[in-house]
Amino acid sequence: MAKPLIIVESPAKTRTIGRFVGGKYRLEASMGHVRDLPKSTLGVDVERDFKPKYVNLRERAPTLKKLRTAVAEADAVYLATDPDREGEAIAWHLAQALKVKDPKRIEFNEITRGAVTRALEHPRGIDAARVDAQQARRILDRLVGYSLSPLLQRKMRKWGLSAGRVQSVAVRLICEREREIEAFTPEEYWDVTAQVTPGTLEEAFQVKLVGRDGDKLKVRDWEQAEQISRELWDAPLRVTRVKESKQARRPPPPFITSTLQQDAANRLGFSARQTMRVAQQLYEGVELGEEGPVGLITYMRTDSPRVASEAQSAARGVIVEQFGEDYVPPRPRHYASRRGAQEAHEAIRPTYPDRLPQDLAEFLDDRQRRLYELIWSRFTASQMADLALSIKAVDVSAGSYLLRGRGVQVVFPGFSRVYSTRDTEVSVPDLKEGMWLDLVSLAALQRFTEPPSRYTEAGLVRALESKGIGRPSTYAPIIGTIQDRGYVYLEEKRFRPTDLGFAVTDQLVSHFPGIISVEFTAKMESELDEIEEGKADWVETLRQFYDPFAQSVEEAEEKMGKVSVEARETDEVCEECGKPMLLRVGRHGPFLACSGYPECKHTRPAPGGKEEKRAKKPPPEPTDEVCEKCGSPMVIRTGRRGRFLACSGFPKCRNTRSLPEEEAAAKKRLPEPVSK
Repeated sequence: MAKPLIIVESPAKTRTIGRFVGGKYRLEASMGHVRDLPKSTLGVDVERDFKPKYVNLRERAPTLKKLRTAVAEADAVYLATDPDREGEAIAWHLAQALKVKDPKRIEFNEITRGAVTRALEHPRGIDAARVDAQQARRILDRLVGYSLSPLLQRKMRKWGLSAGRVQSVAVRLICEREREIEAFTPEEYWDVTAQVTPGTLEEAFQVKLVGRDGDKLKVRDWEQAEQISRELWDAPLRVTRVKESKQARRPPPPFITSTLQQDAANRLGFSARQTMRVAQQLYEGVELGEEGPVGLITYMRTDSPRVASEAQSAARGVIVEQFGEDYVPPRPRHYASRRGAQEAHEAIRPTYPDRLPQDLAEFLDDRQRRLYELIWSRFTASQMADLALSIKAVDVSAGSYLLRGRGVQVVFPGFSRVYSTRDTEVSVPDLKEGMWLDLVSLAALQRFTEPPSRYTEAGLVRALESKGIGRPSTYAPIIGTIQDRGYVYLEEKRFRPTDLGFAVTDQLVSHFPGIISVEFTAKMESELDEIEEGKADWVETLRQFYDPFAQSVEEAEEKMGKVSVEARETDEVCEECGKPMLLRVGRHGPFLACSGYPECKHTRPAPGGKEEKRAKKPPPEPTDEVCEKCGSPMVIRTGRRGRFLACSGFPKCRNTRSLPEEEAAAKKRLPEPVSK
């Protein structure tokens, strides 16, 4: 007897969904895309309304053969690809390649029994507007890439170069940030702080110099700091203002794709690629012993923080059970989406909020466990009560000078019980206006204004999202591509452009300023959204773009001169053949390469480069200190800011603290007059 056929994208999904539908349905996997534009040619007929020429992927031939047999034997075909534009396009391509007469499209944001059952009960047709939007994106990217990439390769005499509508803008952001840093001139200033007390040393607290004679004061050099210190030692200290206030911190919203990638980078050290790969595993299903494969999180490519009411209720129940009634707000929390978000999607959350991270630890590998714990904590926190703080601001006069201190006390931890914040408690004793204080010590710390920091992976994702560049499914591929092409590299977890990245960006910006720009790329994303919403025609959108773009390509072909990215000569000599070594910059950073290439292929780390720094990094030094968090011995490590104490239990315990002697050396002790 014929069974209905459900086609999904991966074998992991078939195993998880198979637990819910039993023997009533046949399940097969397409292994992702089955058709695409050809690799060797443009594959787009611009003269015939940009008609694409799709071809079956060669590596999917065995899969398509198997699927055709399954379709022929089925009495109905359900296409259960991912619930986004790309998933809709894959479903359409499957229907075309397999010649399915009446395809039934189903989608679900989570792989649970209830979600799958509801989807099967309410199938729909393929959404043509979604397919058109994805098709327009694919053709647009093909037109840009297949026009600019060969142009760059011809003009720069280098094989393997590529340009793209989004990737080139990402490289431009990194290059512009690097030039800001290079042009920055640091300015010296000094922080002057004092330890003061109303009585005993145990009550001492810190205040910072902020003004003089009612104006803000910036201490420019050591001589000024020394003069101020002498005046402060002789001045009476008096409390002029004490302001106490209550502050409530709302929990952050549950994760969307961009915020998950940012938080996983900042808290777990995951790259965007790692985050999405592990999230895909958690979404498609993980084996939980005798229970079998279970989908643990909702779909991980989303830009909406919306949460289903059932999930909210489940979360509130878990919060009451784990922490008590006080930790649940009066009503479930709802979070607003940014403009353009797909409201049909949900936030990234646990499919079953009552599956606590510690209960799943034995079934998950280290990365799965850590990412699931992060997602569970963020979602649970999003439905918890506010963090309540008591803030005490204290102004202290010292003659004509004003010093200011701040105390922070946690009144109610709220959501911070599960999702830590940067708030730290700072004690300030009970003070009254008019109270006299004693000066315990003064210290000054030399500082310099700093340039804007280089982008981390999290920072680049944040920048792309805030500027409207790309969509949830594109952030990780963008970051991977610009590294693979050798345009940027990571140094101390921050992006730096290579000479090649600078050269390519300068050429593209010079000849295609209207296309390799933040404004154009964001505008195109909005127009693709309008196509999906049925408000714009995809062919007309492409036509408006292509005519001026083709003209720009013709002009660049004539005007763009030959460009070469030369390796820099050095005084180093190759130890294998004796020829001079050249400084090159590749996808992993700077390195030395023999000028005799290709006869001699010797390379070695560049002086001061990442590989040399790693090789020269001293081993941890043992100490008598003990970690206050886990009890393991503390060791001395060396980082980019110098030596520090770190727990030897790393990575399980990440506790660190300053070395007492290093902390003392960082501060310059101000003079204490003999008369005092």
